[in-house]
Amino acid sequence: MNANASVLVRRSRTCLAAVAVAGALGLLSACGGSSSKPAGALSPGTGQTLPGTPGASGTGGTVTPPPSTPSTSPTAGQSSAPASANAVTIKNFAFSPAKLTVKAGTKVTWTNTDPDNHTVTSKQGSGGPLKSKGLATNDTYSYTFTKPGTYAYYCSIHPFMTATVEVTP
Repeated sequence: MNANASVLVRRSRTCLAAVAVAGALGLLSACGGSSSKPAGALSPGTGQTLPGTPGASGTGGTVTPPPSTPSTSPTAGQSSAPASANAVTIKNFAFSPAKLTVKAGTKVTWTNTDPDNHTVTSKQGSGGPLKSKGLATNDTYSYTFTKPGTYAYYCSIHPFMTATVEVTP
C-alpha cells in the first residue's frame, strides 16, 4: 500500500468514527441528554424516594405512587351498565354467572361482551322458553321468568357454553 492510500484509509476511519460519535450524541440529545446512571436504573418521580437515595430514610425506603384520580368512564372491554342480580354477561366464551337464581317474575338480561356472536337458547329437548337471535358484541337479550323451575341453556353457536337459571317461587 502506498503512502497516499494509507493516509486515505486513516482519514476514512477517523471520519467514520466521528460520524458514529455524532450519531450517538444526536440520539442521546433526542432522549433528553446523557445520564451518569447505568441503563435500566430507576429514578424516583416527584414525591418518591428509593432506598439508598438522598432523602430516603432507613434501609427500607418505599416508593409512593403519585396521587391519581379514579376514572369515571369505562375502559375498553368493560360495559358501562352496572352488574345486577338479574344480569348475565357473556365473556370469554362463557356465561357469567353460570348459575343464576331469581324469583318468579324476574326479568333476566344477557349481554354479549365477546367479539364473537353468541345465542341464549334453552337446552335441546327441554321445551324451554329461551331462544335469542345471534347476539353481536354489546347486544342484549332479555326474558322474564314467570314459572319456578330450573332452566338450562346454552349457546347454539358454541354448544360447550352452558349455564342455568333457577327460578324460585
